[in-house]
Amino acid sequence: MVTIKELAKRLNLSTTTVSNVIHGKTKEVSAATIERVQKALEEYEYVPNINARNLAQNKSKIIGVAMKGRADKTPNLFKDPFIAELIGGIEKVVRNSGYFMMLYASDDLGEIMKEVSTWNVDGLIAFGIREEDREKVRERYKKPIVCIDGYLCGEHPGMVDIGLTDEEGAYDAVKYLTNKGHRKIAFLSDSVGSVDSARLKGFQSALQDAGIDYRDEDFLRLNPWEDQIEESLKDICDRLDRYTAVFCVSDLYAVTLIAALVDAGKRVPEDISVIGFDDNMLAKLRRPGLTTVHQEIEKKGVIAAETLITMLNGESVPEQIILGTELVIRDTVRDIRADSEA
Repeated sequence: MVTIKELAKRLNLSTTTVSNVIHGKTKEVSAATIERVQKALEEYEYVPNINARNLAQNKSKIIGVAMKGRADKTPNLFKDPFIAELIGGIEKVVRNSGYFMMLYASDDLGEIMKEVSTWNVDGLIAFGIREEDREKVRERYKKPIVCIDGYLCGEHPGMVDIGLTDEEGAYDAVKYLTNKGHRKIAFLSDSVGSVDSARLKGFQSALQDAGIDYRDEDFLRLNPWEDQIEESLKDICDRLDRYTAVFCVSDLYAVTLIAALVDAGKRVPEDISVIGFDDNMLAKLRRPGLTTVHQEIEKKGVIAAETLITMLNGESVPEQIILGTELVIRDTVRDIRADSEA
């Protein structure tokens, strides 16, 4: 690649003049000289040395996106459409703001922090960081951090959380089920951490307000690991014989469950009603359409990236930003009141 020094020599100009034209500092450069330099840049296909520029400014112009999975959950986070929509929102803002995005996914927090530090990223967007990880992250990384669905705000300066009305969203979904006459309702998740914990609270509150007791056996724990999910789903389908409806903590799990139910000879919603959470592409494309709790997934990524850019510009931001949810009614919930009235 041709350098600024080589271009200057070929044009019989100073390196300072050529550099000024490249970087738009042309107040003291004639129009004719600007035109000569720009033509030469095109002719020789000049590519700026971004690393050198960033080194001089003590910035990498890289924003890290750290995705922490669970070793017992899935080897590939990106199979979930939720993750794809989230990353899409982040990438658009990062690119349009003149930054580059470094995406790193692992179930090992130490490995993630090592890579983030090695690349000297200017700021970090973290997903899947749990409460027990918070101190380790802050010890290893002192620059601005935005956590998505982490519920980690208020503990460290320079750490912002982008969250959701998870509890309220789950409450609305289960209230809809009870209003349709359902009283035997199960809760399906793979854990009770952070986001799922908030959704379980909403589930329990809705049952309580409907005069329904929550029992430990109402919690159906899905094992999503590839070599165990089939057996786990079979067990869950058998247990669902005692229920008329199930609330799933994600659309991915809801659609996965529906497929298993259909394979087991059960109909949705005729035999059992199913509600999901997220309203991602899976919910919108499947038939019957999935009743679910809508959240602005891409917007969540956009806001996370915009918040981090604001922090990098030295501007103040709130320590927590909470987005809303909305119940989307489609076709996977049966009104069993009509049956009793008939």
